[in-house]
Amino acid sequence: MNDLTPAERLAKLRALEEWLDWQLGDTRRKIRQLEADQERERKAAARAWAEARFKLEPVRGEERRSVLHRGGCGIWKGEHGFLDRQEALLALEDESMAVEECQVCNPGPALRGPGQ
Repeated sequence: MNDLTPAERLAKLRALEEWLDWQLGDTRRKIRQLEADQERERKAAARAWAEARFKLEPVRGEERRSVLHRGGCGIWKGEHGFLDRQEALLALEDESMAVEECQVCNPGPALRGPGQ
């Protein structure tokens, strides 16, 4: 590079700078895309996990009955206290808890399982 004039060296360095700037921008774009993909996968896994579970809405007002929902039911937005299938079945069987199934998400078929 010593045999180049200062103007030629400057031009080469500016071209290199432009290319490196493009590389940095492209790398940052790829990172953002991968982070977004990773977040979508995390949300999909959390949604699948919730759908495979159940949630028990506490007793409401005068009705004095709890309501069992599928994990993804939007009727009750409780985001904690998920029950697995066995715990949900126990809650339904326990008459002292007075649990009824949600009429919207209908957790019954999921509780009975395939072919039951």
